[in-house]
Amino acid sequence: MVHPTIQDFTTIGINHWDAPVEIREKFSLSSDTQALMLEGARREGINSLFIVSTCNRTEIFSHGATTNELIRLLTTYSNGTLDEFHKYGFELDGQRAIQHLFKVATGLDSQILGDLQIVKQVKEGYEYSASKSMISGEMHRLIQHVFRAHKRSRNETSLGHGAATVAYAAVKFATRTFENLIDKNILLVGTGKIGKVTCKNLVNLGTRKLTLINRTRDRAEFVAGKYNLEVADIDELPEQIAQSDLVIVATGSAEPVIRPEHMLPSIENPRFKIMLDLSVPRNIDPNVASLDFVDVANMDMLSDVTDEAYKKREKEVPHVKKIIDDELSNFKLWLNEQKVVPTIKALTKKFDTIREDELNFFRNKIDTDDFDKVEKMTRRIVNKLAAYSIEHLRENHHSDEVAEMVKRMFKLEQQNGHD
Repeated sequence: MVHPTIQDFTTIGINHWDAPVEIREKFSLSSDTQALMLEGARREGINSLFIVSTCNRTEIFSHGATTNELIRLLTTYSNGTLDEFHKYGFELDGQRAIQHLFKVATGLDSQILGDLQIVKQVKEGYEYSASKSMISGEMHRLIQHVFRAHKRSRNETSLGHGAATVAYAAVKFATRTFENLIDKNILLVGTGKIGKVTCKNLVNLGTRKLTLINRTRDRAEFVAGKYNLEVADIDELPEQIAQSDLVIVATGSAEPVIRPEHMLPSIENPRFKIMLDLSVPRNIDPNVASLDFVDVANMDMLSDVTDEAYKKREKEVPHVKKIIDDELSNFKLWLNEQKVVPTIKALTKKFDTIREDELNFFRNKIDTDDFDKVEKMTRRIVNKLAAYSIEHLRENHHSDEVAEMVKRMFKLEQQNGHD
């Protein structure tokens, strides 16, 4: 029997460290495309993987698939090419793949150190695959240790203290140009996850002239209602841009939401404006940046390294790495113990078979009133005897000789470890 090992885990992907936004958007996967990828993976005999696709990364975490299989899936279901992947992507296996997952979920690998959103995105990817029965027992166990590491990093360190999101970084970016945003005309396009957090950050800074636009007006009105803000229709977008000093775009659209033709009223009455694109794929057409009165910034230009909160979080990195090492060691211990699980199952079954055979032999010689008591007593005796052997097997899980000795001693018929 082939036992699970740490080498069975693999990870591939494209992220902000090596791939610019114009490459990342090619590999970005919509929810529908992710569903198709999972179906394709299953057809190819891959039974355990999940996908994390955000503005800064598209990564696949797998148990039981090779990196080449994952790369083929990603290039098949995205708009990125094999050549682009080999130039900008990465592939990891074994312990390095697992360590990367820990770093991603705890925010150590994020553009904004300690990012508060990334663990939710990891959880969503994992839970979606689990709902499609695409998560193995080993992957499920690993992800529990990953989430525990995240929780500990928040409880035992100050990594999560202070604002640590892309939305916060966007607002900080804007305040570097505008001394304050209180009297600036601000347009926020998109009221999804990032849009809502950005809106909250702007309101907290005292912004008074904030207008929301969403393709579905009801959603914009729902968010605006919380803060008593203005809402405009999507067909008013060109005029709203022209009146704005700051435009922030954060939608899930696969195509640019703001295109050169939307800038015509602004060109007729030019005024300096910053336009922040928080989306991948990009939602502001790159040609808009050619206008001399517009500064367009995308995800690659956001950073909060000068922020005091960042410096405090940076000091916690060694502590978080220690937590990751602890949880990784615990997972490796559990994984190694799985080698003796089939032997434990076979031993438990053997003991219980002997107990039942003896009970059946004496069934007619024991009063009915006493039989239940005898049955419980024999079960307790067998469980206590088995416990010593099971404990010894677990303590010596690294030794094949111990398991083989137990098999020979009790003449065990090996059971499948996944039964």
